[in-house]
Amino acid sequence: MGEESGNDLIAEVSSLPWLQDTAEVDAWGLWDATWRDVYVLDGDNMVVGVINLTEHDLADDANKDALRALLDQAGARQP
Repeated sequence: MGEESGNDLIAEVSSLPWLQDTAEVDAWGLWDATWRDVYVLDGDNMVVGVINLTEHDLADDANKDALRALLDQAGARQP
């Protein structure tokens, strides 16, 4: 909340899903999210894992491999 100034731009230049939280929904609070968290979901929208990109910089190959493994795991789950 309070970070919505770039929403129009991100929706225009990206095909990635984008979530804008609202006070009514409070998704950040419900998910206990912190800034730069990446939530990986399976086909049933169940959380497979969470990686914080501040703590796990993707410039480090081990962190990149860990995120890729979560994505592969999510893709292997059948909805």
